[in-house]
Amino acid sequence: MPDQRPRELHLTQLLPNLMTISAMCSGLTGIRFAVNGQFSWAVAMILLAAVLDGLDGRVARLLKSESEMGAELDSFVDFVNFGVATGLVVYLWGLAGQQSGGWIATLIYASCCMLRLARFNIGNRVEKAEGETSATFTGVPAPAGAMLALLPLYAAFIWPEAKLPPFALMLWLLLVGGLMISRIPTPSFKSVTVLAENVRFVVIGFVAMVAALLTFPWQTMLLIDIAYIVVILQSLWQFRKNRRGLRGL
Repeated sequence: MPDQRPRELHLTQLLPNLMTISAMCSGLTGIRFAVNGQFSWAVAMILLAAVLDGLDGRVARLLKSESEMGAELDSFVDFVNFGVATGLVVYLWGLAGQQSGGWIATLIYASCCMLRLARFNIGNRVEKAEGETSATFTGVPAPAGAMLALLPLYAAFIWPEAKLPPFALMLWLLLVGGLMISRIPTPSFKSVTVLAENVRFVVIGFVAMVAALLTFPWQTMLLIDIAYIVVILQSLWQFRKNRRGLRGL
């Protein structure tokens, strides 16, 4: 007879899923702060959700507790945090006074995020079936898209007079949404390697970045976004160059 005893799990194996759920709670709390007009706290909650999103998968692999449930949870929570919560924070911050255009831009942005995550899930399953790992993403990942969508808020927190007019903010949301569902190859940090002798420099750089985020959060996030935009432009240039090369064959 098969063993009918309940399967036991160590509490540590639940940690990745608990981190994923905590990320969702953080993103939803960001909406609450935005509704109350506390936009700096709202953005901070989404940034915290992004940090937890970046850690939960790595913790799952470290603890060897990866599961289909965890993968599905991660995808749903990413849509909540980086599609719904981010879109609503931007809408409540700079588009709520508009009639319909601001809400349409928000809906399109959230829909692009959903499509980006669906495409990622399909590609991820194909890679697992083939035993391969891609060195790039197709389009801007959802967490990075959310960080880009929030760029106008970072700038306005630093320079209040630099707040984008509603029409420009709508175009920015649409542009970020378009980047998420685009075919532009963007770098995946999963494929980045460093020499063992240089690990100390990576650690020092990470500590410096964390210190900068804690001391000058909006300035640091603005610089990170600008650096990422430069990477996207370089990737776009290379992508178009490769396509022209293929046409010439």
